[in-house]
Amino acid sequence: MAMIKSLQDALYNWLTIKVVTDVRPDDAAALETEEMFFGMLENEHGVSDIEVTKDDVMYYVHYQQKGERKMYRYPRELIEVMLDQINAEPEKYRNFPEE
Repeated sequence: MAMIKSLQDALYNWLTIKVVTDVRPDDAAALETEEMFFGMLENEHGVSDIEVTKDDVMYYVHYQQKGERKMYRYPRELIEVMLDQINAEPEKYRNFPEE
C-alpha cells in the first residue's frame, strides 16, 4: 500500500469515499476503500478523533494529531464528485454486498 505523503490529501481521499459509504452502507467495495484510507490516517499520519461537519459550501474535518486539535476544510463540490457520479449513473456502480 502506497503512503500518501500529504495529510491533506489523505483526509481528502478518505472523506471523498466516506460520503459515499454514508449514503451506501451496503457497498462492500466502498467500505473497504474507506477503511483502507482511514487506516492510513491512523497509522501513517497519527490522526484520531475525526469529526466531519458541513455547511452549504464546505466540509470541515476536525481531528486530533500529536495532542493537538486541528482542522482542514474542503469544498463540497470537490468532495461530492464521486457521489454525484454514482447518483448520475447508478447502473455503473452496482452494490456488491459481501456474501
